[in-house]
Parts: sequence; structure tokens; C-alpha cells
Amino acid sequence: MRYLNISVFISIYFWFSSAFSATAASMSVMPIKLDLTAPKVADKLIVANGDDEPFNIQVRLFRWSTVNGVDRLDPTTDVVASPPAAHVPAHGQYVVRVVRTAKTPVVGEERYRVLIDQIPEPKKLKKGTIGFSLRFSVPVFFQDANASDASVTWTGRQTVNGLVISGVNSGDLTMRISDMQVLSGGRVVASKKGLVGYVQGGATATFPLGPVKGALQGAVQMKAQSDGGVVDVTVPISN
Repeated sequence: MRYLNISVFISIYFWFSSAFSATAASMSVMPIKLDLTAPKVADKLIVANGDDEPFNIQVRLFRWSTVNGVDRLDPTTDVVASPPAAHVPAHGQYVVRVVRTAKTPVVGEERYRVLIDQIPEPKKLKKGTIGFSLRFSVPVFFQDANASDASVTWTGRQTVNGLVISGVNSGDLTMRISDMQVLSGGRVVASKKGLVGYVQGGATATFPLGPVKGALQGAVQMKAQSDGGVVDVTVPISN
């Protein structure tokens, strides 16, 4: 298992006081995602507190989809997280269970996200400090045993805001993309380190990479890491 520590879909909220110093609880969550193949319907996340002070958490679960290339989270009762709130002691851990309660069988792949929010305690902030509250968003995948692997077709286009790489996934399973590089004539013209995003099964994902120098003609080479291995493909470019 790997710990997720301020690296996957974290939102940081600020509770401002009167100066510029800051304090933050050290929260981590493991693993970075959950993959469950039928008939398995339950797994767990471990929330760890590396700080000297306890904190409270709120846990919510949403169905996750991609609509017109944009991630969308919708309320659901098909999967639940228990408990919905908890107290994590200093230098301690807490187990959050994720359970699929829907009675219908999984077809292909179902996708959800668990949002774990650290609840701020303003009364504990010292004068002249800023309190940081962390949010972790952990992807959860349920799949049937016959789900087809991800199969992504890539295209690119240059826009007024820069290069955009798009992937269309005709398979059932989601592909996780990280450490993307785009090369033209053997030269890196755009890149993004770390997690780039996900291409969900049966959906299209778009990844803006920012401005590039000059017009890209014909095609480029795109390299990236995925949960299925190295991606190294030729990508046609439109303007």
C-alpha cells in the first residue's frame, strides 16, 4: 500500500487570521485508490494523523463520471462510507470502510470518489496564524470479472490557450495517466509531471498542457505513464 500525502486531488482551504504564519495538521490516507472486482463489495481506507494534535474528519462518497471531458461528482446511495465522521487521535489512525450496497450486479466498471475532509477547529488557532484544512479525493472502482481493459485513442489540438491532448477510451476500465510529455521533432514541447488525470471507460478526457512555441504540424509523439504500463504513441494534431 502507498500513502497519499498532499498529492491526489487535494483542496486546501484557508482560515485567515491577522498575520502570515500557518499551521496544518498532517493527515495522510492510504491507499491512493481502491480497485474491487466482483464479487468483492467492500474495502477500507486508513486515515493517519502525523501531528501532535487530534483532528476530526468528514467522509462523503459520490458517483464519479466524465461529461464532455469534465469530471462530475453526483450524490449516490449505491456505495457508502462508514463512518461518515470520525475523530483521529494524535499520531493515530482511523479505518474508513467503503461498501457497495446496491443489489444490482456491476456491469463493466463503476466509478466513485471518497472525499475525506479535515474539519477545522478555529478555536485552536493561535492569533496570527492561518489554519489549513486538507481534502483528499480517493477514486474507487468496482468492476466485473469480464470488464475489458482500457483502450484509448489519442488526438491533439492547438487552441488559443495552448496544446490540448484528448483521449477516447473504448474499453470498460479507467486509465490513469501521469508524467506526460509531448515531443515534436525529438524536442519536448509540452509536459506535465505527476498525476495528469484519468480517462474513464466509455468516455473522453481532455488534458490542457499550456502554450507551445510555434505551430505543430501533422503529428507529435506523446509519452506517459499509465497503470497499464508506458504509453508511447503518435498523436495527430489539428489547429
